[in-house]
Amino acid sequence: MSKQNKISVMHITYDMRIGGTEMVIKNIIEGSDSNLFDMSIFCIESPLGPFAVDLLNKGIKIDTHTRRAGFDLSLVTSIRRHIKGNDINVIHCHQYTPYVYGVLAAIGTKTNVIFTEHGRFYPDSSSWKRKLINPLLNRFTAATTAISSATKDALVIYEKFPAKSIEVVYNGIAPVTYDEQDVTRLKKHYLIADHELCLGTIARLDPIKNHTMMLKAFRQVIDAGIAAKLVIVGDGEERQNIETLINDLDLSTQVILTGYEAKPQALLAMMDIYLLSSLSEGTSMTLLEAMSLGKPCVVTDAGGNPEIIKNNINGLVTPNNNPDKFSDAIKVLALSKKQRLLFGQSSRQIFAQKFTRGIMFKSYFNLYLNMSNREKS
Repeated sequence: MSKQNKISVMHITYDMRIGGTEMVIKNIIEGSDSNLFDMSIFCIESPLGPFAVDLLNKGIKIDTHTRRAGFDLSLVTSIRRHIKGNDINVIHCHQYTPYVYGVLAAIGTKTNVIFTEHGRFYPDSSSWKRKLINPLLNRFTAATTAISSATKDALVIYEKFPAKSIEVVYNGIAPVTYDEQDVTRLKKHYLIADHELCLGTIARLDPIKNHTMMLKAFRQVIDAGIAAKLVIVGDGEERQNIETLINDLDLSTQVILTGYEAKPQALLAMMDIYLLSSLSEGTSMTLLEAMSLGKPCVVTDAGGNPEIIKNNINGLVTPNNNPDKFSDAIKVLALSKKQRLLFGQSSRQIFAQKFTRGIMFKSYFNLYLNMSNREKS
């Protein structure tokens, strides 16, 4: 198919640093049929980030216009000029701010707009201005998707988007692969003995991930006489606070901070129980990765977590920000290898049924194709 006959899809996002939203965009582009789709990215912030470097090296076009403080009318003009100059059929806007600029830029053109909401802040909120403008923006939007039912509900309640206009499309990933020798090496490196359980999480060190609650719960696990280590993979603004709390809780010999790891697959494989203590969550990519490896999970009931982890089926779901309940759930799994194995088997099955890349691709690619057909009719 010639370039003129391909469907030109431009993703509009903040940047392409390492994160869940950015990984979705990267996966969509890398998984698309280059004979059908001509994919590109438009970033509204800089620096672009590591994922951008990978995609640029693969020949993907990435443009940027760093937005100014306040509402940047020049950004609307820049996106509109880009849409027209590159004959873009579909703009896929990821998260709310890129969506506002994208839909305003596309009004009056033949370009179809897709808006995907990837998650919400905690506590959730909106404003009267957004509630007033969103139903109007929705009229110029061909499709709206949310990465969980909880995210969809938030768009309806807080943003006044019509429920009937929103489709839930869960994030999807490729199953994690790893080298068993790397797992053995890591266990030795971090002094995790054979009789010790390895609990762990992979997330940026950000207040919204609530590592504080996890550490308090882990202190209770240790106090219960359970031999365990907690591995926290990631880095971020909360690191100093987390280090201080580890010392205050006298956990320096039981908690391992690995820092940021570009390829944490073996670290994830090393974990006997995967933990996610977030205050707010859409569809956690690392949670899906843990499921693909057959890990039993303990999560808070934040956002999309209980849609992914079914309580007492492939893990345990606890009330948000409750260290006592979180600790109790960890202890239940720590004391029952049989339960861990059963939950792990269910994790693999649920992952294969709902959260593979192929399932996600089918949903988005069908949207792009439908947009193109609508444009031609």
